[in-house]
Amino acid sequence: MSLQNATGTITVSIDAKIATIEFGHPASNSFPAQLLQELTKTIDDLGHNSEVTVLVLKSQGTAAFCAGASFDELLAVTNESEGKSFFSGFAHLINAMRKCSKLIIGRVQGKAVGGGVGIAAACDYVLASQEASIKLSELAIGIGPFVIEPAVSRKIGKTALAELTLTAQEWKPAAWAHEKGLYAKTFESIEKLDKAVLELAHHIASYNPEALSAMKKVLWEGTDHWDNLLLERASISGKLVLSEATKLALKRN
Repeated sequence: MSLQNATGTITVSIDAKIATIEFGHPASNSFPAQLLQELTKTIDDLGHNSEVTVLVLKSQGTAAFCAGASFDELLAVTNESEGKSFFSGFAHLINAMRKCSKLIIGRVQGKAVGGGVGIAAACDYVLASQEASIKLSELAIGIGPFVIEPAVSRKIGKTALAELTLTAQEWKPAAWAHEKGLYAKTFESIEKLDKAVLELAHHIASYNPEALSAMKKVLWEGTDHWDNLLLERASISGKLVLSEATKLALKRN
């Protein structure tokens, strides 16, 4: 199955109980609102598909994994309602990922920025290439990683989050992300990464689906309040994106 339009592409393939979801966008696999909505719906649908046991989430190409939010759409925001609506896209996606009954393996082949880091953090298990450095640049453009913070903090802790957030211009290497717990393993080539992803997915697909679903709930215990929390965070970002400082910073980027 493939969903393609001017705002990007979502492709799904199912084989041996493994559903592989690939998203793509010409601007470094960034996310406009419509693509966020399509990915959220895709994960919801696959979570209810009895022919699927495990999901693999990846992006197109061999360069960036995900550049986060679409700067063009951020610049187009004219009021708080529009701002909250845009950032709610990431809130809905992260909530869909945590509530999905299927375990999600993240395959991160390249750099991840902002919302891309949040998407990686919302996966249950992430394998990455050694080129998959990360950055939370939100403070540098006048906002903050408020919506994705709960997912990122859950993986790496508040201390590492502070280091990542406050050095908003600095890339952290994949080794740092591995050390802090965002990545489970890193690999020296994309070929080795893809082999490891496939092997892990086949192993998980062979397990009892009921046990996997129960394990998923255990892994995400204590996050039921995120339905409201992430939308509240979207309101914060939605207000900040209207500031003159943010508009100027976005235009410079």
